[in-house]
Amino acid sequence: MTPAGPPVSPGAQAPRPGSLALARLLPALLVASALLLAGCAHRAGETVRITIWHQDRIDIRVVLEKQIGRFMALHPGVKVEQLFKETEELRSGFIIAALAGQGPDIVYGPSDQVGPFETMQIILPLEGIFDSAWCASYDPLAMTWYKGHLYQVADKLGNHLTLVYNRKLVPVPPATDEEMITIGKRLTAPAGAGNGARYGLAWNYTEPFFFIPFLTGFGGWIMDGEGRPSLDTRATVDALRFIKDLRDVHRIIPNEADYEIADILFKDGNAGMIINGDWSWAGYRNAGLDIGVAPLPKIASTGLWCGTMVSPKGFSINANVTEEKKKLVIELIRYLMSEENQMESTRELYTMPTHMRVRGSEFVRNNEILRNSQIQIDHGRAMPVSPDLRAIWDAMRPSYQAVLAGTKTAEQAAHDMQELALQRIAEMNE
Repeated sequence: MTPAGPPVSPGAQAPRPGSLALARLLPALLVASALLLAGCAHRAGETVRITIWHQDRIDIRVVLEKQIGRFMALHPGVKVEQLFKETEELRSGFIIAALAGQGPDIVYGPSDQVGPFETMQIILPLEGIFDSAWCASYDPLAMTWYKGHLYQVADKLGNHLTLVYNRKLVPVPPATDEEMITIGKRLTAPAGAGNGARYGLAWNYTEPFFFIPFLTGFGGWIMDGEGRPSLDTRATVDALRFIKDLRDVHRIIPNEADYEIADILFKDGNAGMIINGDWSWAGYRNAGLDIGVAPLPKIASTGLWCGTMVSPKGFSINANVTEEKKKLVIELIRYLMSEENQMESTRELYTMPTHMRVRGSEFVRNNEILRNSQIQIDHGRAMPVSPDLRAIWDAMRPSYQAVLAGTKTAEQAAHDMQELALQRIAEMNE
């Protein structure tokens, strides 16, 4: 999911780093897109059409469609259309279309897409569009600033990982890594007659986005204060060893597990706990599981909570929007981010709102899932929006997986991650 994705965006799964070769393909893609998009511009006298591209899951789309319908009822002559695209399709497609002078009026998604879009100069700075008093009504994390400009305003906070547990198997969630291991050992059992193996914990531990909570729990982060990779550290080494030990020493996680395998194990009752994002909770409830959501545990040896990446999800405006249409686009964004619409989304989707009055509402305060989601957000850190993040994901993956395969030591992997990240970033900026 982009782990934005993974990450993360994940809308459905974590955001996944895209190909660094995109820039080399742009000339040919631009020619194709110009032919495909020719004739799409709005002609005077026709219905005003506003298009939103997003990568949200189906239940969010249903709520969005209701809200768009109400907006159109208030604005006769305006037609608003939402179009779903997978995370990477949305990013690359928007870049291609916008560089050709076309594309949707609004692009919606996790904040890490801001960096690539800003580099291409295909989204508008928003600080002169949305006044400071309006912005102050929202959590500061809802406002994504980059290189001195506001490029995204968000109606949801999240795309973050939490500990999800099956109450039937885990009545009380662990508060520390030591408790998590103890519970995991109690639950883990080999396959028996007619039964598959059961594990204390399952998650997509082979992907770097899902490694981040343990990196932060041991005191690390992927970038330093100057935005440079910071992977060759003791924290990275300790986190790599910890995850390998969960499998090879404590034996509480499967020998292999990607996103789909971990998800199935948890839904089938063959894993007591899973590390997954806010996008997954509705699916587990719909599968009939009595789930709890808890903050990821504290690492006892460091005294630090496992903090996940947190990404606002929100609206950016295509730089090609005409001045005439821009007024309606702005009005639509304000409408979708209103207190009433955020309250509706929060009640129906259990997503974390950005409007401060909704955040302080009785519903949010009294809902266990949202309350614990907020605690996890407070333990987390904002996902970087620099395009360099995508190079870092690509650089981490081979060495991380080599540690799990037993072909690299944790120390060598941390060193190699750093070197490859610096190399990939240099290649991107050539």
